[in-house]
Amino acid sequence: MSLVELIAQADDRGLAASGLACLDRCVPVLGGDDDLLRPLWARLAEGGDWGAALAGARAALTPPADDGGSPDEATVLARRMLDAVPAAHTGPAVREWADGCSVAALQVHRLLETAPREGARPVSARREGRTDGMTPLVEAELRRQIRILELLSNKGAGPAGGLRQALDISLEGRRVLRAVVSRRARGCG
Repeated sequence: MSLVELIAQADDRGLAASGLACLDRCVPVLGGDDDLLRPLWARLAEGGDWGAALAGARAALTPPADDGGSPDEATVLARRMLDAVPAAHTGPAVREWADGCSVAALQVHRLLETAPREGARPVSARREGRTDGMTPLVEAELRRQIRILELLSNKGAGPAGGLRQALDISLEGRRVLRAVVSRRARGCG
């Protein structure tokens, strides 16, 4: 099943976790620490309001004062994901946000890819299942997004189990992206 189909079939909880996982994997681009979004994950697991946790994350990732330079495109995309988080993790806004996060996260990975660039096929084609010629970083991000939605659609995993596994998958992806960002900052990539 394609990523687009999985998103279309996901419930609010699965969509919120999917969007949050995409954002979580892109936190290194924003310079945030690894535990920054943990309170949002906790609110999602408990079913509570995530407004205060969201405000805390946004405050912690406030862009530095203008240094005269423009942020790169990957940073702009990651910032938009954070800015677009809906006030509640249920309702129609969460579907739009999760879908947007999926696209943005794939774009961030594409922009940070160190392997030779893939052909002109757009990210939307990747999400629909046309995966030929993908670069490793984009392919891994696509696999993570699909795996998280599959886990959360599996009712047998239990509510906490699916979220815990989604968080673990996101953690793995965040480590990969943090290494890529670090390598780029050193000028080795």
